[in-house]
Amino acid sequence: MPVHIGHIIERELHAQGRSVAWLARQICCHRQNVYKIFARPSCDTELLLRISNALGHDFFQYYAAAVRR
Repeated sequence: MPVHIGHIIERELHAQGRSVAWLARQICCHRQNVYKIFARPSCDTELLLRISNALGHDFFQYYAAAVRR
């Protein structure tokens, strides 16, 4: 099954009890852009690194796991 990183990011954000507005502030973008990220099946590596750092979660691991399958 392909990785849909936007859904994974959204799940982790909610699991941590954080808001979309909080993430937008952390990665320096507008709230609307965070919702667009949730809808994306893939993500630019620089943006994914900023999100990983903000949430303290390694989102790259999902791609690595997909490669090993």
